Amino acid sequence: MAGNEELLEEPEIIYIPDDEGNEEEFEVIMKFEVDGSDNKYMMVVPVDADEESDEVYAFRYEEDENGDDLKLFTIEDEEEWNIVEETFNTLMAEYEEDDEQ
Repeated sequence: MAGNEELLEEPEIIYIPDDEGNEEEFEVIMKFEVDGSDNKYMMVVPVDADEESDEVYAFRYEEDENGDDLKLFTIEDEEEWNIVEETFNTLMAEYEEDDEQ
Protein backbone atom coordinates (compact mmCIF):
# COMPACT_ATOMS: atom_id res chain seq x y z
CA MET A 1 0.00 0.00 0.00
CA ALA A 2 1.15 3.52 -0.77
CA GLY A 3 1.88 5.69 2.24
CA ASN A 4 0.34 8.82 0.74
CA GLU A 5 -3.28 7.66 0.63
CA GLU A 6 -5.67 10.19 2.09
CA LEU A 7 -7.86 9.02 4.93
CA LEU A 8 -11.43 10.08 4.40
CA GLU A 9 -12.82 11.82 7.43
CA GLU A 10 -16.35 11.08 8.49
CA PRO A 11 -18.44 14.14 7.66
CA GLU A 12 -19.79 16.03 10.65
CA ILE A 13 -23.58 15.91 10.51
CA ILE A 14 -25.88 18.21 12.48
CA TYR A 15 -29.67 18.40 12.61
CA ILE A 16 -31.42 21.76 12.36
CA PRO A 17 -35.18 22.12 12.84
CA ASP A 18 -37.08 23.88 10.07
CA ASP A 19 -40.01 26.27 10.52
CA GLU A 20 -42.39 23.37 11.17
CA GLY A 21 -40.12 21.68 13.71
CA ASN A 22 -38.95 18.93 11.34
CA GLU A 23 -35.25 18.20 11.75
CA GLU A 24 -33.22 18.53 8.58
CA GLU A 25 -29.80 16.95 8.12
CA PHE A 26 -26.82 19.16 7.26
CA GLU A 27 -23.15 18.43 6.69
CA VAL A 28 -20.65 20.82 8.25
CA ILE A 29 -18.22 21.79 5.50
CA MET A 30 -16.19 24.37 7.39
CA LYS A 31 -15.73 25.91 10.84
CA PHE A 32 -13.74 29.06 11.39
CA GLU A 33 -13.21 32.09 13.59
CA VAL A 34 -13.02 35.65 12.36
CA ASP A 35 -9.90 37.65 13.25
CA GLY A 36 -10.50 40.17 16.01
CA SER A 37 -13.61 38.39 17.24
CA ASP A 38 -14.43 35.60 19.69
CA ASN A 39 -17.26 34.45 17.45
CA LYS A 40 -17.13 31.04 15.78
CA TYR A 41 -18.88 30.27 12.52
CA MET A 42 -19.80 27.18 10.56
CA MET A 43 -20.83 26.65 6.98
CA VAL A 44 -23.28 23.81 6.30
CA VAL A 45 -24.94 22.24 3.28
CA PRO A 46 -28.14 20.18 3.21
CA VAL A 47 -27.35 16.45 3.08
CA ASP A 48 -30.27 15.51 0.86
CA ALA A 49 -30.04 18.45 -1.57
CA ASP A 50 -29.57 17.54 -5.20
CA GLU A 51 -25.98 17.57 -6.46
CA GLU A 52 -26.47 20.70 -8.55
CA SER A 53 -27.60 22.75 -5.59
CA ASP A 54 -24.93 25.05 -4.24
CA GLU A 55 -26.83 26.11 -1.13
CA VAL A 56 -24.45 26.92 1.71
CA TYR A 57 -25.76 28.20 5.02
CA ALA A 58 -23.72 30.15 7.56
CA PHE A 59 -24.34 30.22 11.30
CA ARG A 60 -22.59 31.68 14.30
CA TYR A 61 -22.29 28.93 16.90
CA GLU A 62 -21.43 28.34 20.53
CA GLU A 63 -20.49 25.06 22.20
CA ASP A 64 -20.19 24.09 25.82
CA GLU A 65 -16.79 23.03 27.18
CA ASN A 66 -17.34 19.38 26.21
CA GLY A 67 -18.57 20.22 22.72
CA ASP A 68 -21.83 18.43 23.54
CA ASP A 69 -24.30 21.32 23.47
CA LEU A 70 -24.28 23.20 20.16
CA LYS A 71 -26.25 26.42 19.77
CA LEU A 72 -26.70 27.99 16.34
CA PHE A 73 -27.49 31.63 15.68
CA THR A 74 -28.56 33.10 12.37
CA ILE A 75 -26.47 35.98 11.08
CA GLU A 76 -28.81 38.92 10.69
CA ASP A 77 -26.36 41.82 10.84
CA GLU A 78 -25.27 42.83 7.32
CA GLU A 79 -21.79 43.89 8.45
CA GLU A 80 -21.25 40.56 10.27
CA TRP A 81 -22.57 38.68 7.22
CA ASN A 82 -20.12 40.49 4.92
CA ILE A 83 -17.18 39.58 7.18
CA VAL A 84 -18.25 35.92 7.33
CA GLU A 85 -18.77 35.75 3.56
CA GLU A 86 -15.38 37.34 2.86
CA THR A 87 -13.62 34.98 5.29
CA PHE A 88 -15.36 31.94 3.78
CA ASN A 89 -14.44 32.98 0.23
CA THR A 90 -10.79 33.55 1.26
CA LEU A 91 -10.58 30.16 2.97
CA MET A 92 -12.18 28.42 -0.03
CA ALA A 93 -9.72 30.10 -2.41
CA GLU A 94 -6.79 28.96 -0.25
CA TYR A 95 -8.22 25.42 -0.10
CA GLU A 96 -8.61 25.28 -3.89
CA GLU A 97 -5.04 26.55 -4.36
CA ASP A 98 -3.72 23.83 -2.04
CA ASP A 99 -5.80 21.26 -3.91
CA GLU A 100 -4.22 22.24 -7.24
CA GLN A 101 -0.67 21.75 -5.98
